[in-house]
Amino acid sequence: MDALAALSSSQAEAAEKEATEKGSYELEVGDKKYTLQRNMFKIKRYQKTVHVVDVIPSVIEPSFGVGRILYTVLEHSFGVREGDEQRAWLALPPCVAPVSCSVLPLSSNEQFSPFVQQIASSLKSRGISHKIDDSGGSIGRRYARTDEIGIPFGVTVDFDSLQSKTATLRERDSMRQIRASLEELPGIVSSLISGQLSWAEVEGKWPTFTGPESTQ
Repeated sequence: MDALAALSSSQAEAAEKEATEKGSYELEVGDKKYTLQRNMFKIKRYQKTVHVVDVIPSVIEPSFGVGRILYTVLEHSFGVREGDEQRAWLALPPCVAPVSCSVLPLSSNEQFSPFVQQIASSLKSRGISHKIDDSGGSIGRRYARTDEIGIPFGVTVDFDSLQSKTATLRERDSMRQIRASLEELPGIVSSLISGQLSWAEVEGKWPTFTGPESTQ
């Protein structure tokens, strides 16, 4: 009986047809065959209603854990400056850093404000995330703060900017700087983020600048 019950719908119909035409049906079970007379079994047809509840999950929690991957990326990117263990930095790639560029006036001098706003506006028009840091403290200390949160580039407005309409661009990993015009800087930052330019190429095209890095 179990062997008969295990027949599929198509196999059951074939068995019924064979038994009707020949008067018997040969049932194979393993390597054995059994002859069943037509009056020994009966095929019944019936309708079965199956109720199904479709569930669409509102939250998908994969087993690998996105949070763990994020923690690993952050841990891999964390480092401290050689010779200064108190100065930490986060080496996030420019393309994934939440903030791509900082804009820093050298001091609280009000003459810097128009230049800071001009640079910020140009960065915004190019879709570059940026942060203006005009808080107190030395420029070196503010550089250190931006390094800690992984900002890869920093534009600094200084006293030379007032006359030459230029500003410096600092790269987080090497802490090196170049000087370029206010009109050029947003394009340079955009090319660095997209990978069209490397920092080595930037240093080869624009003059380098030696600026303060002390956090005192």
